[in-house]
Amino acid sequence: MTFSLNTTVIKSNENNEIDNAIILLHGYGGDGKDISMLTHNWKRFLPNTVFLCPDGHEICNLNPNGFQWFDLSKDDPQYVDDQTIKAEKVINNFIEEVKETYKLNNSKICLSGFSQGCMMSINIGLTSKENFSCVVGFSGKIINKENLSKRISSHTKMLLIHGDLDTIVPASNLLDAKDFLLRNKIEVETNLIANCDHHIPIKASSIALNYIKKNFFN
Repeated sequence: MTFSLNTTVIKSNENNEIDNAIILLHGYGGDGKDISMLTHNWKRFLPNTVFLCPDGHEICNLNPNGFQWFDLSKDDPQYVDDQTIKAEKVINNFIEEVKETYKLNNSKICLSGFSQGCMMSINIGLTSKENFSCVVGFSGKIINKENLSKRISSHTKMLLIHGDLDTIVPASNLLDAKDFLLRNKIEVETNLIANCDHHIPIKASSIALNYIKKNFFN
C-alpha cells in the first residue's frame, strides 16, 4: 500500500510476520529518515515489528529542506491549536492506513516522536478512541493543556524523556507534562537525562527500547 505521507519503512532483516508497529514522528524541520536512525538498534530486539517514519505533511517554513507537523512561525496560540488539530487529522488518517495494511489494532502500535513529533504523539495518544500500546516521547511538551484536557478520550500509558540541558524545549516541560498526565489519571514514566541537550542520546534510546518491549510483550 502507498501511504498518504511519504514514509520510511523499516522491518527486521528477516521477513518475519508483523505483530507490532512503531510510528516515529520527527521534530520540526526534520524528516522521516532523520528519526529512522533510532530503528538501527531497536529492530534487532523487535524482530516482529515494523517501523514507520513519515515525513510531516507540510514543508517547514524555517527549513525548506525539512517538514513540520504544525507551523511555529506565528506567535498565536489559537493558530497553533488550529494547526495542531489539522495535523492530528492527517496523522490519524495515516495510522488507519497502517492498521489496515498490517492488520493491527491500536494496542499493537506504539507512537513515538521527538520534539514536535513528541507533542503530536501525546495529543493523539490521548484523543484516540482506544488506547495505543504506549507513547514514547523525547524532548517534547504538551502544546495546550486546556485544549487537550477537554478532548481526552483515552488513557494511553506514556514514557517521556528529556535532556536536562535542553534550551529548545526546556526540561521544565517534562515535569509540567507529568503533572498534567497524572492529574488526568494517565500512567506516565519520566526520565531526565543528565548533560543532554535537544537530541536523543544512546541512553535515552535504550530506556525507550526497554519500555516499548515491556509494553509489547507483557
